[in-house]
Amino acid sequence: MAVLLVVYLALVVQLALRLIAVDEPVAKGLGIALFVLPVVGLWALVAEVVFGIRSERLGRMLATEGELPLQDLPRRPSGRIERAAADAAFAQYQAEAEAAPGRWESWYRLGLAYDACGDRRRARGAIRRAIALEGGGRGASD
Repeated sequence: MAVLLVVYLALVVQLALRLIAVDEPVAKGLGIALFVLPVVGLWALVAEVVFGIRSERLGRMLATEGELPLQDLPRRPSGRIERAAADAAFAQYQAEAEAAPGRWESWYRLGLAYDACGDRRRARGAIRRAIALEGGGRGASD
């Protein structure tokens, strides 16, 4: 998908350059405006890739320590955790994050719990907080 997005953005830039080359003020204006789309698209792509790399690194760190949550919960045939089981286990991870707000590990586990419960927006927020805490030099030693 990322490659397709880059190809699409390159085509939009090409179209923008063609419009700028036309001797009509409206076409030039549209061409200049079309440069905004590739800039925003490229920024979003880079932000998502960086988020994915950083969150995967934290996940590998927890897996190495054997501290990944929700591993023993029942799963659907698709591999996703059953929602009722995730909801039942959620309170534990929320309490852990509230008790240790400076530990990236607790926020990462909370993010995985949010994701298992189907709340992707809060899951990403909790994992972003874990990334920021770990990047700030805080961790298991806090």
